[in-house]
Amino acid sequence: DHYFPVTDRQAATVLVRTPYGRGMPFSLDVRFLAERGFHVLVQSCRGTFGSGGEFDPMRHEAADGQDTVAWLRRQHWFDGRLATYGASYLGFVQWALATDPPPELRAAVVLVGPHDFSQAAYHHGAFDLQNFLGWSEMVAHQETTRTLTGLWRMATTERRLRPALNGMPVTASARDLLGTGAPWFEGWLEHPDVTDPFWAPLQCGAALERTTVPTLLVGGWQDLFLAQTLEQYRVLSGRGVPTRLVVGPWTHLDVGMRGGEAIAESLAWLDRYLGPRATAEAADDGSHSGPPENSVRVWVGGTQAPGWREVSGWPPAGPREQRWSLGPHGSLSPQPAGSPGSAQFRYDPADPTPSVGGAVMTLTAGVRDNQAVEQRADVLVFTSEPLVEPVEILGEVAAELSVTRDNPHADLFVRLCDVDAKGRSRNICDGIVRLTAKDPDDGLVRVSLIGVARWFAPGHRLRLQVAGGAYPRFARNPGNGQVEAPARDLVPTVYRIDLPSSALLLPVTG
Repeated sequence: DHYFPVTDRQAATVLVRTPYGRGMPFSLDVRFLAERGFHVLVQSCRGTFGSGGEFDPMRHEAADGQDTVAWLRRQHWFDGRLATYGASYLGFVQWALATDPPPELRAAVVLVGPHDFSQAAYHHGAFDLQNFLGWSEMVAHQETTRTLTGLWRMATTERRLRPALNGMPVTASARDLLGTGAPWFEGWLEHPDVTDPFWAPLQCGAALERTTVPTLLVGGWQDLFLAQTLEQYRVLSGRGVPTRLVVGPWTHLDVGMRGGEAIAESLAWLDRYLGPRATAEAADDGSHSGPPENSVRVWVGGTQAPGWREVSGWPPAGPREQRWSLGPHGSLSPQPAGSPGSAQFRYDPADPTPSVGGAVMTLTAGVRDNQAVEQRADVLVFTSEPLVEPVEILGEVAAELSVTRDNPHADLFVRLCDVDAKGRSRNICDGIVRLTAKDPDDGLVRVSLIGVARWFAPGHRLRLQVAGGAYPRFARNPGNGQVEAPARDLVPTVYRIDLPSSALLLPVTG
């Protein structure tokens, strides 16, 4: 579909390649771009919504993107200036094209878009089950679902997926759910090694080293691709590529439904580099209007928090790393632990520790009260005293845990929460690591909780959760070295955390 402005002057082209169809409500977004004075070309990816061939997620996007640009060059209305735009999968196709950037490419707007799907599917070895089973089921039915039915399906996703998520092994239960509509899903489960050549076409990290075009990156603190968005900024800005990063209080789905700030930033970025006021002289002398290049705007959350703030890069230069020690009786303190001790828990894959909120693509995503899961015996909880003064953290959060386990095949899931005066424990950030026989049975394990911008108010407490999983967000670890297994093959794991040498690492400002 080609949208074009009613004007006599030449206009740049914004390319949007999507597997989700070209009609309502998606067409409203691209109309905004055309109304700003751009040609907009919306193309259905191979095998979707009338496009020929077979849809195999992300596998053909680099080649198909190049063919699309070659077709554009032959159009009489194409003036030789090109931008790419889109969120999620529409962001991945931009990175796929940028692995061999066409000379016409002048700007890119990537919203919550990964550049490496293998890393998104396997978070440090743990398969992102709920997100990608749900996505596969949605795509399998999207062309036979009307808009209202699609909204109903979105609202009932968790209920509809529950039998498949609970079944074992996952491939068999997923096959009952998906039928023949998503053959790629089993392939993802069958290739847990991200260095396997199977993943090569879905790994577009080379684009971060090759592109030189001004790039706007938009992420959400509760988005499943946040780690990659932050990596994209670090690499591009480090190479001197004009880059702006915006991270808001959004889940993955929020960026499209509630991310008005993201849309405003996107339009400003395209106007800056390709709009009617963008001239070759401005591009050369850096006299563009708008936010500075290589700048970062983040939403600082929390009670009485300041909201939006411009910061100096990511991670910002100001905060200093502060160690908060895990102590006896579930204590958490910025002071060293007073006495030695340990804490122990048992993870049973037959009764996996449940996940609450977080970076999932459901209506219950995002910040939620974690009190119920914190009462379970398979979750260790370390909580600070009520804060006398506010604590602001800005940057990467990590946990260093001295772990001994009786099973080499085990996961560590770690989550930071903000506990208010009423005891509500709200998740802020989290991370997971899958341990294998290649890792020592006894040693220090670092778990990245990715990034955060948070203001903890006086009277609030910091809380750290440590568990053996977060199901069904991540596939349960069967404990036998496999990604999945029949119920009869499940093996539990007992963990012991050595407290004096375990800590939460916080980037504290001030």
